[in-house]
Amino acid sequence: MAETALDRVRRAYARIAETDRPEIWIDLRPQAEVEAEATAVDARVTAGDHLPLAGRMLAVKGNIDVAGLPTTAGCPSYAYRPEADAPAVARLREAGAIVLGTTNLDQFATGLVGTRSPYGAVRAATDPDRISGGSSSGSAVAVALGLADLALGTDTAGSGRVPAAFNGIVGVKPTRGLIPAEGVVPACRSLDCVSVFARTLPEAQHAVALMTTPSAPSASRPARRPGPWRLAVPATAGLGTLAPGWAEAFETAAGRLASAGAEIHPIDPAPFLEAAALLYQGAFVAERYTAVGAFVEALADKGDPDLDPTVASIITAARDLPAHRLFADGERLAALREHALSLLGDRDALLLPVTPRHPTPAQVAADPVGVNSDLGRFTNFVNLFDMCALAAPAGQVDGLPYGVMLVGRTHADDDLVAIARLLQPAVRLAVVGAHLSGQPLNHELTARGARLLATTTTAARYRLHALATEPPKPGLVRALEDGGPENGAAIECEVWELPAEGLGDLLAALPRPMTLGRVELADGTNVPGFLCAPEGLRGAADITTYGGWRAYLRSPAVRD
Repeated sequence: MAETALDRVRRAYARIAETDRPEIWIDLRPQAEVEAEATAVDARVTAGDHLPLAGRMLAVKGNIDVAGLPTTAGCPSYAYRPEADAPAVARLREAGAIVLGTTNLDQFATGLVGTRSPYGAVRAATDPDRISGGSSSGSAVAVALGLADLALGTDTAGSGRVPAAFNGIVGVKPTRGLIPAEGVVPACRSLDCVSVFARTLPEAQHAVALMTTPSAPSASRPARRPGPWRLAVPATAGLGTLAPGWAEAFETAAGRLASAGAEIHPIDPAPFLEAAALLYQGAFVAERYTAVGAFVEALADKGDPDLDPTVASIITAARDLPAHRLFADGERLAALREHALSLLGDRDALLLPVTPRHPTPAQVAADPVGVNSDLGRFTNFVNLFDMCALAAPAGQVDGLPYGVMLVGRTHADDDLVAIARLLQPAVRLAVVGAHLSGQPLNHELTARGARLLATTTTAARYRLHALATEPPKPGLVRALEDGGPENGAAIECEVWELPAEGLGDLLAALPRPMTLGRVELADGTNVPGFLCAPEGLRGAADITTYGGWRAYLRSPAVRD
């Protein structure tokens, strides 16, 4: 039986209870309410509606409107109840995604640390003694811990990338304007973006595509010339101080891309890094005061305990910046952008670390502004330069996730995804039934970045059964489990290649009696593949003589 949206909701809430990380959430919806929504999604699917995200669990950063839940921006005193979902949320819900709740954040999206919240500091998914990164802290950790399939964040200075890197997941910051920012509490309105967290690149890319405004001018960028990807990569000596092992991890990531066929070109990162410093050290921070400054000052005057003191100091200090500084910084930024893009030249993307280190809560508490500024060293410039970016896992250093960032020109979003795929180890998977090309579950492979390698057969030692499931699917077993190897036959199968984390995500949702095992192919090689546990064969018809699932589906026994 295929897993339903209701099944996924129940599994998500069981996982939430098991992990016991209440600081992730600001408002978690009652399970009964979410189950009712899942039941409605299942009914639509049964009725034939196409819902590409049917039953996918969605977490939403607490500064993005979700109808029926308070929007707090991480400050209880600021809360209001929106009448409608933000467009980004609405578009994912229309595709079948189900909102679990709103997630914790650095208050008013001001910070890259994940500790500036009256709802508690959000700890990293893999090491609770490290910070999660902010400001979209709860959203990133919800995905990393498997509580949600997708999560929405925002990204002004790096808030959709820093927590992704710290928690070993994908974080996509699209080109500004690609996803509407209506229904989002502004931090810096001219720079804000809705960002996406997922465990795999294809899932993140799919979510971005579903939220993208159809009229967005994504086709306005000139077509790149044919040939290998061209990457601008700075020498680690030009990146400033990095944590022990991080320079080597960055060089390893660049080497992996080169081994995959990318051309590596050196670049001076100085104009990018100087522009990054302007975001908080210059006058652009005044836009944060424009967004919520008067409200913050009123809370500060009352001594409201809801107000984070570091956030308050950053926002209120921006009030007295003189206007001439904004014009001067604007001129300096324009010059830096022109210089930086000229250095980038015809390169497809810039490769950078996401952050220079992964601090502890104690280090943040000792120097909250300094640590935060350091974490934005490589991320702050992206929106100032009107570029797109994504953070992708690139291994581990001392047991902690390590991520790198790809940065591209406006509307180069899809190029970045394609390049990032080169970083990912791939695995092969043999399928014989509902995951075959053209079959009902094939989208579960393609949505995870899988590509078809070959159509072949198994070795002549398997039997195939038609299981009583919905949608119909076969069960493949070795003949040894069904009367001996002399009864076996070759069964048509396809071999797909997909990212390793995509396979892990697929297995997490694999319903019984399906299991993963080794499947021997006709050429004698063995690859992972879907098999059937013995208990699933009770009452199942033996269809081995058809030689494969598609041949069985074409037979008169099925058509009639």
